[in-house]
Amino acid sequence: MFDWMAWTTPVAVFFTCIVLMLIGMTVWEIQSPTVERKGFLPMTTTRGDRLFIGLLTAAYINLAWVGLGEKMAQWFSLEAEPSVWISFVLSMLVLALVLRKG
Repeated sequence: MFDWMAWTTPVAVFFTCIVLMLIGMTVWEIQSPTVERKGFLPMTTTRGDRLFIGLLTAAYINLAWVGLGEKMAQWFSLEAEPSVWISFVLSMLVLALVLRKG
């Protein structure tokens, strides 16, 4: 069923985190309905809006990291491409920032 995708450990952890966040946000929304607010994003947003924007941002960070991995190895004279775990941590920090302050 999932043969079409290269399921590495970082990919599995990334998607597991997304599923857990969606479940957690659903439960949180049921327990405490959200109120629109304005943060550093240029519009008023709800928790769900910020989660969606944060997940898109996290995906773009990971795609850029994978796409530029070979170039980064050349630029910084690395023996191998940088680990995708770095992009995972970076994308989760950006996601947390958007959820908290966005």
